[in-house]
Amino acid sequence: QVQLVESGGGLVQAGGSLTLSCEAKGDIESISVMGWYRRAPGKQRELVATMTITDTTTTRYADSVKCRFIISRDNARNTVSLQMKSLEPADTAVYFCNAVGVTDRTTEYLQLWGQGTLVTVSS
Repeated sequence: QVQLVESGGGLVQAGGSLTLSCEAKGDIESISVMGWYRRAPGKQRELVATMTITDTTTTRYADSVKCRFIISRDNARNTVSLQMKSLEPADTAVYFCNAVGVTDRTTEYLQLWGQGTLVTVSS
């Protein structure tokens, strides 16, 4: 069984910084894509940033976070982090870790989600 465990959410003032971390726990052999999505109050879940590692590394960011957020992965540790700076009240949301194409010793998981971590940005 593979689980995604997030940490790092909290309360921060506008203009501040926060880093979210997510670890995929289990007997993992490979993960194609890891990333972050968020759901703001009253809105649908949206992509924040993803990183795909195959022969090359591909990152994807929502336009609203480009130049403010940086995604990184540690394949050896099956972790993904999201460094967030210049945070705005509009960034307030529950942030979810996501993994696509996860393979452990017995199972291939198409997609997994973490439980979510709340980020609140005060004005």
